[in-house]
Amino acid sequence: MKATGFNHVTIRVSDLSRSLLFYQSLLGMKLVHRGRLDVYLEWGSAWVCLIERNCESSDKPGYGVDHIAFSIAEEDFHDAACKLQQAGVPIVRGPLERGGGYSINFLDPDGTELELFTGSLAERMKGWS
Repeated sequence: MKATGFNHVTIRVSDLSRSLLFYQSLLGMKLVHRGRLDVYLEWGSAWVCLIERNCESSDKPGYGVDHIAFSIAEEDFHDAACKLQQAGVPIVRGPLERGGGYSINFLDPDGTELELFTGSLAERMKGWS
């Protein structure tokens, strides 16, 4: 089985309205669908589902994800990094050049780690071989 690229990610959030504001207004994602407890957002060729869950009463553990990386053009990277910093978004690592491109890791309102990365898997693997 060969994957052809990023398809989507579902992220459990504690406050759907707060998270929707973050993903829409700061990251520029386009709202495609809003349900009572979920939203579907489009961002370039990627799509993201945010689903509101009470982790204390949920049967799924609230561990979340390690991080989710999204591609960004190198010419847009530095402006995006500045926008994140100016908005007071917690930066985990970067901005820096690593793994064949520029990278910045940051947290969304629920502490989910996200990354903007300008490189490709092939470029990253060159440095790891």
